[in-house]
Amino acid sequence: MLLLSNYYVTYRCNAYCEFCHFADHKNFNSTPFASIEDYKANVLQLAELGVKFIDLTGGEPLLHKDIHLMAEFAKNLNMQTSITTNALLYPKFADRLAGNVSLLHFSLDSPDEDEHNAIRKVNCFGHVFKSIKVAKSLGEFPDILFTVTNETYKKLPRMHEIAAKYDLVLIVNPVFSYFGNPGLNNEALDFIDEYSEGRMDVYLNKAYTMLRRNGGNDVNNPLCRAVSRVIVISPYNEIILPCYHFGNERIKIDRPIKEIRESEKIKYFKKMEGRFEFCRGCAVNCYFEPSFAFPTNYYAIASLSSKFKYGYNKLVKQKIKKSLLTKPELN
Repeated sequence: MLLLSNYYVTYRCNAYCEFCHFADHKNFNSTPFASIEDYKANVLQLAELGVKFIDLTGGEPLLHKDIHLMAEFAKNLNMQTSITTNALLYPKFADRLAGNVSLLHFSLDSPDEDEHNAIRKVNCFGHVFKSIKVAKSLGEFPDILFTVTNETYKKLPRMHEIAAKYDLVLIVNPVFSYFGNPGLNNEALDFIDEYSEGRMDVYLNKAYTMLRRNGGNDVNNPLCRAVSRVIVISPYNEIILPCYHFGNERIKIDRPIKEIRESEKIKYFKKMEGRFEFCRGCAVNCYFEPSFAFPTNYYAIASLSSKFKYGYNKLVKQKIKKSLLTKPELN
């Protein structure tokens, strides 16, 4: 059952984060942007296939000049939309994005300006706070996304203070092992678990930390549902299999997506999801979030309390605040 589309609108990025290997900096001027025509045709099909969530991602998604049109198009199809941005370009698009992004995340990697800018290798710390103020002036409640590393995890309380100051949710995003990055050690996992427990405005999916403690995905008893529940589309108008991070197969979208999804190749990748040798020990958050969407195993059950907290903040608390901001004054 397809739930989510990770739609890469570009691989270009205007930051150089030390823990990120998604962006194509070497070919910055030649790597393409997703065609708005292809995007609309694909998203219409995704909606018909039952996809409920679309993550407009990159690279830096706000480098795409039509990002606001993409968000609006998906929103009008009753899809839940999400965008994660370094906030450098958010003020430029803020008015046009307002009301069309269900989950808006501003990345902040440290409460200390010099450290955040050093991690991103661009001076963007101040832009995050400027963007928060712009977003809130439009009635938006962005989340602060804190990618936690072994060097920054003890700064979680200060990050929480920043989020609380602006009445926002802090998302704790444990860095995963990738291209030599070791991921979080047990001391860091213990710290973020303990701090997040019981704090309604701090979101940490407990299944993430549990999965890491247990060694990640087991190829003999795989937990990953990266193919059956997620569809990844590239700026080149291709479906990437089995996932973006370990993509070793690309299928050009030159026929209906439903037809592609029923092909023998997709059936093979569904059968093999989580079983490839490169899947051993994987704990990539982007794919285990939808993999744990249903309470079919212990990890999915473990994630329920954190999902409840986040849902309460986004669907109840912040919606009430938005309604109060837009409620007309009585004479």
